[in-house]
Amino acid sequence: MITAWIGSIAFLSVAILYVLLVFGLPYGEYAMGGKYKVAPKRMRAVYAISIVIQLFAIMVLLQTGRVISIGFLEGIATGACYVFAVYLSLNTVMNAVSKSRKEKIVMTPLSLVTAVCFWVTAING
Repeated sequence: MITAWIGSIAFLSVAILYVLLVFGLPYGEYAMGGKYKVAPKRMRAVYAISIVIQLFAIMVLLQTGRVISIGFLEGIATGACYVFAVYLSLNTVMNAVSKSRKEKIVMTPLSLVTAVCFWVTAING
């Protein structure tokens, strides 16, 4: 399903951004309200946990879209896909009202596209 591919690529780009933040690169204005240009060490742990969740979400999306088959996700993929769709919808709103201009401009549309992909894949999965 094409929406699973599009959503996975979009979400992977966010995971890559978070990897860069974990390593201390100055892209903090694109995440978590843009409070820090360079993430302090305590925030890097939060970003690392987010990466794991994002990679899990990608697996859920690809499983629901029947792109891959992962045994332990068989029974929960569609439900989890709906959960991530709701989360990403709320995340889109939060990005849109962010104090960070960069987060608004870049992350809001990226989050919206990803949310739509999760919704469409969940509904059709």
